[in-house]
Amino acid sequence: MTHHPPPLPKTTQFKRLLLSDQVEFFCEAHNGLSAKIVEEAGFKGIWASGLTIAAQFGVRDNNEASWTQILDHLEFMSDATQIPILLDGDTGYGNFNNMQRLIGKLEQRRIAAVCIEDKCFPKTNSFLKGETQPMADIDEFCGKLKAGKDAQADDDFCIVARVEAFICGWGLTEALRRAEAYHQAGADGILIHSALTTPDEILAFKREWGERCPVAIVPTRYYATPTDVFRQHGFSLVIWANHLLRASVTAMQKTAQIVRDNEHLLAVEDTIAPLSEIFRLQDAETLQQAEQRYLPHSSDHLTAIVLAASRGDELGELTEDKPKTMVPVQGLPILSSIADAYRAVGIHKITVVRGYKKEAVTLPHLTYVDNDDFAETGELVSLLHALQAQQGDFHDTVISYGDLLFNKYIPQIMIQEPDDWVIVVDSCWDRTTSYTRLGGFAECTAPNSREAYNARIYLKRLGRDVPHTARHGIWMGLLKVSANAAGYLHDLLVELLADPANNKAGMAQLFQTLRARDCAIRVLYTVGYWLDINSLADVLQANAFHSTPPTLERVASPSDPARRHERAPLAGQATMTEQPHGGQNA
Repeated sequence: MTHHPPPLPKTTQFKRLLLSDQVEFFCEAHNGLSAKIVEEAGFKGIWASGLTIAAQFGVRDNNEASWTQILDHLEFMSDATQIPILLDGDTGYGNFNNMQRLIGKLEQRRIAAVCIEDKCFPKTNSFLKGETQPMADIDEFCGKLKAGKDAQADDDFCIVARVEAFICGWGLTEALRRAEAYHQAGADGILIHSALTTPDEILAFKREWGERCPVAIVPTRYYATPTDVFRQHGFSLVIWANHLLRASVTAMQKTAQIVRDNEHLLAVEDTIAPLSEIFRLQDAETLQQAEQRYLPHSSDHLTAIVLAASRGDELGELTEDKPKTMVPVQGLPILSSIADAYRAVGIHKITVVRGYKKEAVTLPHLTYVDNDDFAETGELVSLLHALQAQQGDFHDTVISYGDLLFNKYIPQIMIQEPDDWVIVVDSCWDRTTSYTRLGGFAECTAPNSREAYNARIYLKRLGRDVPHTARHGIWMGLLKVSANAAGYLHDLLVELLADPANNKAGMAQLFQTLRARDCAIRVLYTVGYWLDINSLADVLQANAFHSTPPTLERVASPSDPARRHERAPLAGQATMTEQPHGGQNA
């Protein structure tokens, strides 16, 4: 394995560049994204431009953005890159005291250097009526430089003094006088600035200055000057000071106008950066890797299967052109509510078994498996199709019907249990209801009661033929199967369905077989939080399912119908109990 040495501190990188025997180049950046682009382009350093940072805020380059806002912005730029940043620090944001505080805050954010200019606070951009701008008192500015050098904790942190004598019309003599005073005050380098379209002023300065200390330039106005001229005169640092922002403004204006004029995106989509490039620059991949390492992998080890192949004849005209699972409730298909409940507890891999009018079941972000023989087969055939689609890559799986509304509380309590087989039984049922569908009455090892709250209760039998006196509740139509048991379930279904007599078998027969083979099926009791859509009246009731305010629930043991306990439901969860499940393919 190749071990790469850690990068040098940014301050050390900058100081080496400043003292290099060849000209170095810095490019402007104004936020974290542009800073990363500068680094990827191959530049060795970044110029954090006062003009462009102010512009991206939408304010003027007149110290209208506070120094603390600039610091916050710099932190993002520093975090996004590994190369040094030279801050365009205007006048130091105040006097010597502000300067000292600034240096400490810059070092905390791993900013390598700061450049301050000898004008008065608040400053004005050098290219706006520069000759009318006053310059700072030379002694006051030298004191500010000394204070900054005294404040730095890192010996390699650099302060560059920006001389504005040419900008303000004071000429070469004043420029040299000030530069020498700043050099003596401790400045690590001089930035000599000019607003001319030719390099005459800065070349004259460099000839007189010689090699007393490094000199940086900003050739914004004299951009046509060949770079070899700068090399020949021994400049240390050339700063391209505002061009990324200006380029982005041109691109944004053009794109905005095209989209506005065309009222669609076809004309621009192929000319702009794809979203994948934005995600790359944001380093989204690193976050995804960290999520794999640090977050619970709920989306990886949990899946759901929704059995939704049947029409739902009992709903009449509502299912003429779509299966029951796509009947709207509160404006959304039942299947949408089912998927939302699963996703709310971290289950994102959801397989839906389609059959009747399968072309109408097209909700996004779901996996679809088709049972084209839905009219001649039952729930177990659909379930086998779904398991076969997993190709042996089994996970903890919650299985439910496609016409069942349930609160997220239901799958949440199921996936928390380690047992191989887990079902939820509603212990509050109405003896007078006429059950016309296949029954889901459950007899368990103990009825629901406060005493049984922390007990481990298991299923004894399930079906229509459970006597009234033995009915401890209604199976709600959900089953959790562990990853360990999913393979066994697959093989068991293959075995059962090898007999054509079982083609229309439902979930009740699966439970009977599991119990006959001594598989322990864990029972979790609840009261409400679900609704079986089995009639037009159920559809109307379903519209209030998620909006019913919390009320007191009745918890009753069927073995003692006179016994009643009351408890408050979980906040925001409805209390509804409907008919037992078991219709063909749900």
